[in-house]
Amino acid sequence: MEFRLLQYFVAVAEERHFGRAAARLHMTQPPLSRAIKQLEADLDAVLLRRSATGVALTAAGATLYDDARALLEQVELIRTRVRAATGSTTLTIGTLADSADEAGTRLATTFRRRHPEVSIRFREADFADPTTGLRTGLVDVALTRSPFDETGISVRVLREDRVGAVLRADDPLAARDSLHLADLADRPWFQLPEGTDTMWREYWNGATPVGDRPAGPVVRTVSECVQAVLWNGTVGIAPLGHDLPEGLRLVPLADMPPSPLVVAWASASHNPLIASLVDVAVNTYRSAST
Repeated sequence: MEFRLLQYFVAVAEERHFGRAAARLHMTQPPLSRAIKQLEADLDAVLLRRSATGVALTAAGATLYDDARALLEQVELIRTRVRAATGSTTLTIGTLADSADEAGTRLATTFRRRHPEVSIRFREADFADPTTGLRTGLVDVALTRSPFDETGISVRVLREDRVGAVLRADDPLAARDSLHLADLADRPWFQLPEGTDTMWREYWNGATPVGDRPAGPVVRTVSECVQAVLWNGTVGIAPLGHDLPEGLRLVPLADMPPSPLVVAWASASHNPLIASLVDVAVNTYRSAST
């Protein structure tokens, strides 16, 4: 089994779509499809169920995804340690799917101007880890969203975004100008995986302890959230201003706390590059809001 094939499989499993996975991997769809077929042949197992709208994991595929994801993270950790041992000037930044926005370009430009010698690596995490790999040492600094357990982590808020309920466009509540959480009390909400930070899970469960709402499907990525709403009528929440596919509507939630966009790093770290990136991030987002 080739390591490359596992990387391809994880991308397809997270995107739930060959076209989006191919774009993420910077390749075309046909060789990606052939690679997945090769992996299925190597393992003698069907990993994905293909349809006109995308793909779904089989039981074998779900098992492989968990193990492959853990393996890829371990390999990335090894790379990080080796780079540190060689003294390479590299900074690894972790992001969530929605952390790159209009201020991101200016942040990159300003940081490159300050530190042209530094190589930047990015790691995009799924919703199961709001620290994007900070706790496990996979990244040096995270552009992410709170709330999460900040033990041992320093955080600076860059911006606070109001959030709304993600509903199907044909939902009766989708026609309203705004909603309250009580309007959605009997609706199933998408869930985050077991073991995910408690504060993070509760926030995305409508600022409510997990288990106090009807449970929808477990999701890890933006794509899975979107599909859960489209196919199951599940309720999700997202920062206002997000682009949604046709068939969905984002209705502001009047009584939901805002979602803070933050930069975070290990409190014990004294890396001057991290301090510089934090300074650039704070100033960039401050100027973007004026």
